[in-house]
Amino acid sequence: MTGLVMFAAALAALIIGYPVAFTFGSVALVFGAIAAFVEMMPDPSFMMVAEEFGSMFSMMPFRIYSIMTNTILMAIPLFILMGLILQRSQLAERLLESMGILFGKLRGGLAISTVLVGTLLAASTGVVGASVVAMGVISLPVMLKHGYSKKLATGTICAAGTLGQIIPPSIVLIILGDVFQQPVGDLFQAALMPGLVLVGCYILYIIVISIIDKDAAPEIIIPEELKKGAVLRAIIAIVPPLALIIMVLGSIFMGVATPTESASVGALGAMVLAAMFKRLSWDVVIDSSLETVKITAMVFAILIGATAFSMVFVYTGADYMVEEFMMGLPGEKWGFLILSMSAIMVLGFFIDFIEISYIVVPILLPIAEAIGINPLWYAILIAMNLQTSFLSPPFGFSLFYLKGVCPPEVRTTDIYRGVVPFIIIQLLVLASIVIFPAIYGLQ
Repeated sequence: MTGLVMFAAALAALIIGYPVAFTFGSVALVFGAIAAFVEMMPDPSFMMVAEEFGSMFSMMPFRIYSIMTNTILMAIPLFILMGLILQRSQLAERLLESMGILFGKLRGGLAISTVLVGTLLAASTGVVGASVVAMGVISLPVMLKHGYSKKLATGTICAAGTLGQIIPPSIVLIILGDVFQQPVGDLFQAALMPGLVLVGCYILYIIVISIIDKDAAPEIIIPEELKKGAVLRAIIAIVPPLALIIMVLGSIFMGVATPTESASVGALGAMVLAAMFKRLSWDVVIDSSLETVKITAMVFAILIGATAFSMVFVYTGADYMVEEFMMGLPGEKWGFLILSMSAIMVLGFFIDFIEISYIVVPILLPIAEAIGINPLWYAILIAMNLQTSFLSPPFGFSLFYLKGVCPPEVRTTDIYRGVVPFIIIQLLVLASIVIFPAIYGLQ
């Protein structure tokens, strides 16, 4: 039971706000010592416990070295840098403004344009925080000014901002590729259709709600001077980032380049785009680089802590207990899928996707393989589930990102109520992937 108690202790520490990387590292050390003591029972001495503890952690340096030399994970800082440069150079702002004018005359047009821009930002940045903040700063005041309901405006921005979790190149998919030992390019291809279906469902919901409740998304009267050249401005704003997306993803899908190589091309391409629009400066490069280092350091610190945690968890034999429990569920594959998806969703309310990917998924993966579940299918289910956790109250990260840049009149309850329909849409799409995987090419 030591491993299960360790898991509960780590979750409790995270809930009270203890830093994630230090939580997993310190809990692993404490419970590693406890496990060594229990192993030496019934008559343990200090030297015996110390030797067992040292033996348990003797492989830790090699694990850390293998993490730091993993070429798949090298794509993470490069994709983060690409996204931050596009955001800091205000190319995302140009996209939102141009699309808003283009679709503004339709009912719900501003919300639809926010979803479309969120899709482009997701495919060009993959950084949820940057997308939500950018759209919250630019798009939210415009929607509120034109009479959009606070619920629809905030819900749309949160949902569109989290598309970076499922639409490639997604940091989640890169991490899951490492955990599942699957080619990242295959995961990118597998995630493309579910991501686009989700975007289509968002837009369909906005259209329906705009027709049913005309006050939720009123028609906007755009001044004539802004209408002139609106299409040309939109094309100029959309085509360069779209070309970058096609170049990055196309090279991966066609097998021309690895994800790491494509990420480096994407980071360089983002700088070229910023220079083309005369937005590239040393401040933009330095700020983006520093923020990239911070985010990357956070990811790898969590990964090292998670590695120590999983090592002790496996040493205690808790993984066998979980496997026996899961294998004994009624319904076999379906029972396992329902329970594992439910567990990941609940954990997503409290802890980040990185911890779930490196702590929970490695426990579930051997069971999925034993049952005969397609690893690509299961990885996409987890990615979609993790995206839902980004929106779920009360601890969804996207909700906090948006609240940080909201005007004072927008309350937290407005955001919570606004995301509920989009969470339901995500769950419906997730259920469709579970029930009809062949439609998505996942079976």
